[in-house]
Amino acid sequence: MAESRFWIFVGVVTVFGTLMAQVQCNEESQLIADLFKAYNKNIRPVVHPKDKLEIQIKLTLTNLISLNEKEETLTTNVWIEIQWLDYRFVWNTSNYHGIDVIRVPCNIVWLPDIVLENNIDGKFDVAYYANVLISHNGWMYWLPPAIYRSTCAIEITYFPFDYQNCTLAFRSQTYSANEVDLILAVGDTEETIEWVDIDPEAFTENGEWAIVHRPGRKMINPRYTPDDLEYQEILFNLVIQRKPLFYVINIILPCSLISSLVVLAYFLPAQAGGQKLTVSISVLLAQTVFLFLIAQKIPETSLSVPLIGKYLIFVMSVTTLIATNQIVVLNFSLRSPSTHTMSSTIKHLFLEMVPRFLGMPPLVDETEVTTEVNGVRERRRSSFGLMQRAEEYVLKQPRSEMMFDKQRERHGLTRSIVEDMDVSSTANLYKSLAQAAPEIKQCVDACNFIAESTRQQNNIGSEIESWVLIGKMIDKVCFWAAISLFIIGTVWIFLTGHFNRAPEFPFPGQSKKYVPS
Repeated sequence: MAESRFWIFVGVVTVFGTLMAQVQCNEESQLIADLFKAYNKNIRPVVHPKDKLEIQIKLTLTNLISLNEKEETLTTNVWIEIQWLDYRFVWNTSNYHGIDVIRVPCNIVWLPDIVLENNIDGKFDVAYYANVLISHNGWMYWLPPAIYRSTCAIEITYFPFDYQNCTLAFRSQTYSANEVDLILAVGDTEETIEWVDIDPEAFTENGEWAIVHRPGRKMINPRYTPDDLEYQEILFNLVIQRKPLFYVINIILPCSLISSLVVLAYFLPAQAGGQKLTVSISVLLAQTVFLFLIAQKIPETSLSVPLIGKYLIFVMSVTTLIATNQIVVLNFSLRSPSTHTMSSTIKHLFLEMVPRFLGMPPLVDETEVTTEVNGVRERRRSSFGLMQRAEEYVLKQPRSEMMFDKQRERHGLTRSIVEDMDVSSTANLYKSLAQAAPEIKQCVDACNFIAESTRQQNNIGSEIESWVLIGKMIDKVCFWAAISLFIIGTVWIFLTGHFNRAPEFPFPGQSKKYVPS
């Protein structure tokens, strides 16, 4: 018995709910029919033609899709919220079963024709034409989603440590400022929403860009009159800072490592000029490849040079200077007395002063003597002086075979001739021997020729060695100059980019951040 009563109660409730729904549906249909009975969507919803209609605009960002530097295009996924008051849609909720909100297609009501002015693809429409919510007091609420591709002037001076300021400009494409008044939306707390709204739960963070500022404001262009469509517009700015990690790992770090290899060419011998030039040219070609990669990423503009482009030009210039220096060093290292004469100034500069500057002992042999005879430079080392003095000593001493009379007679010498010889000097001894025996003169001439040839060969080898040492000193000086220039230039260039941060406030001269309080 109780069970049957329960099922009867359930049936009554179900029937009653169905009847209520039908009544509700019928009342909403009747309401829509009554509201649109004499409605014309082509007429601006104002009582008098001179009245202004206030349009509230709010932008909600759901995804910063991309910023194409090459095309200077910003792609965003947004919800644009437009609200206005239409006096023709006012009804008494008690007459229509308490209905206070209805939803109608947007193509049957008046719209303020708000479009993105700075779009780049010519698509002014939204992505989806959502329904319009109409409240019983005539308040219209339209929230269509849109994917906008807008223009964004790219500033590449500090690329990839740059920040960009992109703008989304909205205005009515049909009505002037005398007909509609575009303002920023007002929140529930009667606070003007002067920023791009972001829902943390719906927002997708971009992997390359971080949003620093997102202000919104109404802009009045004084160059136009209120009758012009360009007179007023709503601007939403997105100040975004680039996350440079991708470029540091994939471009800057490999380029720096490859460029540093050219400095290692100084560790090759000074005479290995061919191998040094091979290393330098290989590094130069690799740097050119990186320059092409950068050129494909940034816009083709002559207004400024990107920071990473400046760095590549800098390291390419350093590499070219190093290659030129290697040619100069090779030229010095392969010099010889037959092609170049080493002056005392060059010798003093590179073999004495430069080594002291580098903390090395002088490379000049202190026992080396340079004399000038009849305008001709003659270089003799102390070893040759010892040889010459030994030669004079031997020549002055009597030969062992001359100590015996019979042996002297066998050589055609007589005691009187030997005793009359002047042995005070090598030259006098040479003249005396030449008078005594022509054969001895020939022997002495041969010995003098051998000694002179040995002396000249030693002088040539010593001067060639000095040229090689000069090349090494130039190499060492240029090594420290190149590595200092490379390190200082690299640190200075990238520190300049590191300190290039978005300003604290979005607009110059204002101390307002345009963020929710």
